[in-house]
Amino acid sequence: MTVNDRVSTDTQLARLLQIGIVLEEVVEVRAARHYETLSPDERDDDIEELLEDAREESADHRQRLEALIDQLDAEAVPLEEVEALVEATYAQTGPEDFDGVLYDQLHGEETAYKFYDDLIGAIEASDTAFALDREELLATLKSIREEEAEGVEEVTEVMEARE
Repeated sequence: MTVNDRVSTDTQLARLLQIGIVLEEVVEVRAARHYETLSPDERDDDIEELLEDAREESADHRQRLEALIDQLDAEAVPLEEVEALVEATYAQTGPEDFDGVLYDQLHGEETAYKFYDDLIGAIEASDTAFALDREELLATLKSIREEEAEGVEEVTEVMEARE
């Protein structure tokens, strides 16, 4: 399942929100792994703060998405199916060097932003009455999308400072 032109059922919305949760898990895990792969010479306050913020933000986003799913009258898809879909659609190889860590982090932030942007568009194109408040749903997703955009900007600033 991917983001279509419209979201037409609670079940479809729940699955898409689950994809968001898995994307957030990927960003969180990769941010933790990135820091561990840096040599002591490559570590600095900017990188440490960037990756810590990414982990904390992703954890917060997962909790907010889970709260939305809990309000839906839908059966969740087994997590293994969602993880397989995310792996097939959004997988990438790990970074090979320091610049790779930043590019990888940038890619994760951009991917999440694009996903939320597409999901918001699909919900706005739909006239479906969901089991949760539509305005709350859109406000939450727009807030998360904005935070992803800020993450893209933060990574870009760190990258530019290193040039």
